Amino acid sequence: QVQLVESGGGLVQTGGSLRLSCAASGRTFSRYAMGWFRQAPGKERSFVAAISWSGSRIYYGDSVKGRFTISRDNAKNTAYLQMNSLKPEDTAVYYCAADLGLSGSRSWGEYEYWGQGTQVTVSS
Repeated sequence: QVQLVESGGGLVQTGGSLRLSCAASGRTFSRYAMGWFRQAPGKERSFVAAISWSGSRIYYGDSVKGRFTISRDNAKNTAYLQMNSLKPEDTAVYYCAADLGLSGSRSWGEYEYWGQGTQVTVSS
């Protein structure tokens, strides 16, 4: 079992920054990949970023490439999503997820465990 708790969401103006954290507990953190997804009202859940167990492989969704950075600290059992140059279209509930496959994936169906989500709102 893996328990995930997101934090760091909030309200920010266009062009601002936020850093989301995902604290993990349960299974050894370094033995699974991590991903971030988001879901806006009335829309499907979409891929944001993923990172392999070692951090050597990183993937980004096209809409966030160049603005968001995913990272992980295996010593702290925590994954991060640094979000810069935020836009109103980034407004969504952001979820972190754990993939027991080591490489990470763009597909939400590959993730076995999910956090409860944290709201990010970007005002124009």
